Amino acid sequence: MHFDIGEWIIRIPVLLFSITIHEYAHGRAALWLGDPTAKRMGRLSFNPLPHIDPFGAICLFLFNFGWAKPVPVNPSYFKNIRKGIIFMSFCGPLANILTALAAGILIRYFPFPWEVYRITLIYLLLMNLGLGLFNLLPLPPLDGSHILENILPPNAALEYRKIGRYGPIILLGIIMLDNFAHTGIIRYILLGPMLFLASLFSGINF
Repeated sequence: MHFDIGEWIIRIPVLLFSITIHEYAHGRAALWLGDPTAKRMGRLSFNPLPHIDPFGAICLFLFNFGWAKPVPVNPSYFKNIRKGIIFMSFCGPLANILTALAAGILIRYFPFPWEVYRITLIYLLLMNLGLGLFNLLPLPPLDGSHILENILPPNAALEYRKIGRYGPIILLGIIMLDNFAHTGIIRYILLGPMLFLASLFSGINF
């Protein structure tokens, strides 16, 4: 694995911020819907430490794909459980995409000639787009799976849930194949939308 200390000095804080804003958004959305669980457990915080999953952080460091510790949610607090889960699940990826939009606006309209500034914004743009779009994939345990499950009719959702128990194994297998067999499955799915949105937000021709 290529390791550039200068690159990682910028990359690690951006990764931690991106993961934190994602999980915070889930917790804040749940609180808006009446569920105080995340707040009571200290997860409604911009401090990255409560959100770090050690194994997910290692995978993120080694394979560029990882995960944070899921924010605890009790959907029984929601007035409409299915709609509440959809909204709460969508808010995490949405927070990342909005962060990418903010970074893109700064790149487009405030192009200060500082190398660290430019690289930090590009990382913010690309990492948040990657994290947001990746989590929208309809594969458990990603947010997209919770959205899809609660959009489907009850019978179809039940069947999807049965299949979904194998989701984490499938997801880990895809990540391993991408990194060791260079299959490019995730890149093939996400790269086009990522580059389109990056160019749309920032005006940079990636």
